[in-house]
Amino acid sequence: MKLVIVESPAKSKTIGRYLGSDYVVEASVGHIRDLATSGKGGLGVDVNNNFLPTYIVSKDKEKVVKNLEKIKKQATEVILATDPDREGEAIAWHLASVLGLDIATTKRLEFHEITHDSISKAIETPRTIDMNLVHSQEARRIIDRIIGFKLSNLMYSRIKSKSAGRVQSVTLKLIVDHEKEIADFKPEEYWTIESKIKKDDKLYTIELSKVDDAVAKISNETDCDKILAMIGDNVKVSDIKKSKKSLVSKDAFITSTLQQEAFNKYHFKTKETTFLAQKLYEGVETNEGLTGLITYIRTDSTRLSDTFIDSAKTYIINKFGNEYYKGKNELKKNALMQDAHEAIRPTSLDRTPELMKQYLSNHEYKLYKLIFERALGSLMTNKETEATNVTFVSNNVSFNLSGSVTTFKGYDVLALDTDETSLLPIFTVGEEYKLNGTKKEQHFTKAPARYSEGRVVRLMEEKGIGRPSTYASTIQTLIARRYVISGKDGLTCTEQGIKTATVLNKYFPDLMNTEYTAQMETNLDKISDGSEEELKVIKDFYDPFIEHFETIKPQIYKDPLEYTGEKCPECGSPLVIRHGRNGDFVACSNYPKCKYVKKEPKEPPKFVGRNCPNCGHPLVYRKSKRGEEFIGCSNFPSCRYVESKTDANAPVIEEEKRFCPKCGALLVKRKSKRGYFYGCSNYPKCHYVEPIDKK
Repeated sequence: MKLVIVESPAKSKTIGRYLGSDYVVEASVGHIRDLATSGKGGLGVDVNNNFLPTYIVSKDKEKVVKNLEKIKKQATEVILATDPDREGEAIAWHLASVLGLDIATTKRLEFHEITHDSISKAIETPRTIDMNLVHSQEARRIIDRIIGFKLSNLMYSRIKSKSAGRVQSVTLKLIVDHEKEIADFKPEEYWTIESKIKKDDKLYTIELSKVDDAVAKISNETDCDKILAMIGDNVKVSDIKKSKKSLVSKDAFITSTLQQEAFNKYHFKTKETTFLAQKLYEGVETNEGLTGLITYIRTDSTRLSDTFIDSAKTYIINKFGNEYYKGKNELKKNALMQDAHEAIRPTSLDRTPELMKQYLSNHEYKLYKLIFERALGSLMTNKETEATNVTFVSNNVSFNLSGSVTTFKGYDVLALDTDETSLLPIFTVGEEYKLNGTKKEQHFTKAPARYSEGRVVRLMEEKGIGRPSTYASTIQTLIARRYVISGKDGLTCTEQGIKTATVLNKYFPDLMNTEYTAQMETNLDKISDGSEEELKVIKDFYDPFIEHFETIKPQIYKDPLEYTGEKCPECGSPLVIRHGRNGDFVACSNYPKCKYVKKEPKEPPKFVGRNCPNCGHPLVYRKSKRGEEFIGCSNFPSCRYVESKTDANAPVIEEEKRFCPKCGALLVKRKSKRGYFYGCSNYPKCHYVEPIDKK
């Protein structure tokens, strides 16, 4: 028996089905180890000993590791098959270290789609752990730990911000800077004029474009009225221009473009898109069994495999015709693209969205259809359109009417474009038309729209901040820290978010500089290909950072204390409002010399007016951890009698009063999701329940 270790339980089921009974497939459930929080500053890194890291098995993974060690003893071989990226390589290395596997000889499988052919090929052509990728991930983790711990502790002590980080803070700055643009925006007034003409019994709206051959810019009503006075009763066709356009299909999805398009089209948050795509990649239960429907989802390359291109060519020609197949677009590479994995695509074109729909949730189907059609469309011929622009003139005032028509659908036979086209009737130069309902309208320029999650992902990609695997998690961290709020109108900065970005930008301008962050990403990537040493990259970052940190630490801004106007009863110092994990509280400003904390008086109990049927003590209104009110015994915890507030007046009708056959306590009427039932009032000591006859 051979043991294969993957990352996720869902993937283990899919791969296990392909490998057969000779293999046992287990999941590490992500990372099993992380940096310790011991040592100087709790970094888990010995900065004086070449940044030697100390790793410990995470508490929630101890059972996982014990299970893997147990199975390993029975296995003839251990094979590592974690995700094909930097994080996956690091997980494989940690597994090898913990399980005592020889890194030089332990087989490492690499596959980019979870299909029978892909897994079989990986088994036949294993490799060993790529230590360059491991060193790259380790350097990234060490640098992020140093920045995160140092800055987070400092920011919390000064302005109570919960965290700061290499990627999250510069991303926050992008959102905050945009928020300032919105706040500073001053609307400008402008006016438009439009009218209607009738052609073939149909009305068409024409818009004012020029006055005296100059582009019309109307900033006030007075100027607007002057132009209105110039317009006659009729307009004449003065010019007709036609132009042809050839629209190229978009490339197959990469991580960032998938997140953007899913948000733009379906308003899926980045977290949801990542979750759905991961499930499609790891495997969905179909008539074939558990089947991976798409390739690996963390990629920054638009490249498609030759195998897929060949199958797509056959599919397109058979379904639409020879004229619809073009082949792959020229691969557009940029300095930040790693090209380690191909684009996100379906694993088989035989699994059409329509066939898979029955096995998928509504959102899974929408995302799969998006991926399927985008990959297919990227290999199809251009969409050809013809645009028509008609100019009408009345007393040196020009109006425009535009429309376009698709002359060849090309890739858009898949209905990928959302813009509508309108076909205009045939006009002839010199024709005159009567104007109908000419009107003016006042407008004001609008502030830029707030960034959506998809737009932030695009900015992170453009500026080289983070990598595909970090886009969604970075945004979720900013939301979790309450630095930004995600709403219908996009991402809105909170007061704490603005304060955090402002303070960091003032005292740590390098870390908040997108170019600095992008260069650090590049240096970390260089470790992956062996062109840079891990220690050098860490040291080149650490020395200037820590020198600046120690210089700035005494100077950095600190929130002023909020005084209550009261004096400490123990030392006489002023009392202030402090912020803790469980909320605000009042304490002495002379902390830590004086540790006085003001205890707020407890509210007196509110009595129900009845006694506990179990022990005879008065019943009182109480609140659960969720803040929901219920009725309980005032003799708690000696007596744990509770009842729902909704049934406060009559837990059981007097003549129907009955007692628990197990412990003798009173039975009370309770409500669950399935309806009402009788339960023992001595719960949780007694779990006796009985149904209530609906009749």
